[in-house]
Amino acid sequence: MPDLVVTALLAPSRLSLKLLRAFMWSLVFSAALVAAAVYGCIALTHVLCRPRRGCCGRRRRVAPACLSDPSLGEHSFLTLKSSGLRLHYVSAGRGNGPLMLFLHGFPENWFSWRYQLREFQSRFHVVAVDLRGYGPSDAPREVDCYTTDLLMADIEDVIQGLGYSKCILVGHDWGALLAWNFSIYYPSLVERMVVVSGAPMSVYQDYCLRHIGQLFRSNYMFLFQLPWLPEKFLSMSDFQILKTTFTDRKSGIPHLTPNELEAFLYNFSQPDGLTGPINYYRNLFRNFPLEPQELATPTLLLWGEKDKYFELGLVGAIGSRFVPGRLEAHILPGVGHWIPQSNPQEMHQYMWAFLQDLLD
Repeated sequence: MPDLVVTALLAPSRLSLKLLRAFMWSLVFSAALVAAAVYGCIALTHVLCRPRRGCCGRRRRVAPACLSDPSLGEHSFLTLKSSGLRLHYVSAGRGNGPLMLFLHGFPENWFSWRYQLREFQSRFHVVAVDLRGYGPSDAPREVDCYTTDLLMADIEDVIQGLGYSKCILVGHDWGALLAWNFSIYYPSLVERMVVVSGAPMSVYQDYCLRHIGQLFRSNYMFLFQLPWLPEKFLSMSDFQILKTTFTDRKSGIPHLTPNELEAFLYNFSQPDGLTGPINYYRNLFRNFPLEPQELATPTLLLWGEKDKYFELGLVGAIGSRFVPGRLEAHILPGVGHWIPQSNPQEMHQYMWAFLQDLLD
């Protein structure tokens, strides 16, 4: 068939897709402006209530001691084959078993896996990485440096750079989203997967179109589409919005000590420390609309019944995309979003049972 005819036949579909994307972006930026007004008021209120803290975040000069706790493992850097970036990671238990690779969420870092690093290093080589843009890892400033494809390549390079051909992949929040994607496009590199509080992007997209309440729970991701304003709002009154995210009595991390809180704020307080992490969100809508994808990697899914950021209905939506028999899902009653830190013992029990046959 001549190229001209093919082009003519595809023109209506291409036009429809362009119109759909234009409509989507108009909605996204409208929501971003509303979110900016709301979060601006919240940030300003924090400043007015705590005027001594000022309108900026205080830079932390010294890292808290818990970030160098030797019981969690050794600190190292790995240069990635694909990009040349250097990623920081903490490793323990080399030679004790298969690779267990941990991917953190936002606003976190490798330290969010402290309980799991201690628990599993006796039987696994446990590695908690600081994703690009976080902590001591390299942090390009450009938004285009944080696309899903590049983040997938990072994970592949980490696994192979550590000398492995496959791993047990464990992800929470943004790390969960990356784990889902990686298991779809690099299935041979993932032996098992443990996902906590996070849905595949295609499932999340379809669910939001049917459940508007989920979009309200994720209102912050619209704010994060804007340039520089999100970084400004999050840093005002010495990062009070982030502090509240971590320590809120209902939705935060229970029993988080001041030193542990500083373990997260330390990196974000460095120059441009928030830009890389927020750039992940600035790429969220790049590939909209997404095609449905079948999920087949044997997966343990843990979800908090009281998760502030994700509705419970997402668990069923994820299950509907799975090959039968490949998903083991558990909803933890009365538990929120931060399961690896708030309920580590329950998480560990489910993980040991799920991985037992690999150790026999």
